[in-house]
Amino acid sequence: MRLYLVFFFALSVNLVAHSAEPTAFSSFSVQPQTLVNGSVCLFTVRVVGHPQSVTARWLGHDVTFSQSSGDSWFALAGVPYDTKPGSFALDLEAAMPKGGTLHESRQIAVHPARYKTSRLTVPQKYVTPDAESLKRIESENQIKHEVFAHFLPAPQWTGDFITPVPTQVSETYGTSRTLNGKLATVHRGVDFRAPSGTPVHASNAGEVILARDFYYEGNCIVIDHGLGFMTMYMHLSKLEVKEGDHVDKDQTIALSGGTGRVTGPHLHMAVRWSGEYLDPLKLLALNLSRFGGVSGAGASRRNPELAVRARDLFNLSRFGGASAAGTSRKKTARSE
Repeated sequence: MRLYLVFFFALSVNLVAHSAEPTAFSSFSVQPQTLVNGSVCLFTVRVVGHPQSVTARWLGHDVTFSQSSGDSWFALAGVPYDTKPGSFALDLEAAMPKGGTLHESRQIAVHPARYKTSRLTVPQKYVTPDAESLKRIESENQIKHEVFAHFLPAPQWTGDFITPVPTQVSETYGTSRTLNGKLATVHRGVDFRAPSGTPVHASNAGEVILARDFYYEGNCIVIDHGLGFMTMYMHLSKLEVKEGDHVDKDQTIALSGGTGRVTGPHLHMAVRWSGEYLDPLKLLALNLSRFGGVSGAGASRRNPELAVRARDLFNLSRFGGASAAGTSRKKTARSE
């Protein structure tokens, strides 16, 4: 009887201690500390209480966090190009084991980027396509719409994203382009100097969801890295992978070229998150060494010079008024 009472008492103490376990968003950070329109960013939170999932709403987009280690969670996200300067809420939500939901809101400042303009001369057929080309473009747009709907529910990448070619940048993201005298596009990627035949490497691990020739993009590859995050490689001369392939970081996926709407051979790299095109240089500048979903080859390959340049090129301390992460904290009622 005495043994039974001792066991019952110990069990009761354990249950009370477990039920009294605190639940809270104990810390939050965003990288880089200063965000602008076009930024790629990494959100990290710590949640005490063993949540089953952590999600957020940010600039009209759903964000899904992945567990890193212990009570730490992370998510790659971004700031759409068209975002105006201001303070925006990241509304966090953690689903707790007992069915309750923990809520918290963080205000994050977005500053204006300073993007340039450029003038290009290209064959007129790429500015005013003929009827037959317009039909092709419409068909390809439908294909891209279906491809971009592809979704992998977990990160396929691991660690830092690497430069696809070890060469210099010839054109940056966000440039307003005048084609043959008419303002036509905003450059939604980054161009690398790459003579035809230069090996192009996967910036990180993922699934090839597109590998074919398009009117504007030329030979093009899209890699899905999970949770709506994709990288794109355009104007290629030769494809070395096919749709459905899983690729590792640093794997050769193609050779560079001058196909599609171009003024000469180069590699165009784009980053797409939840339907928004973000700045690849800002992705390459992120320190992601402790994060990711899977292991992949070539994790150590990086272009340190370009990574430093990416950080220096977009060092936005000149904007002022931004404290660490540019965030403020607001708690809302929680239930569990």
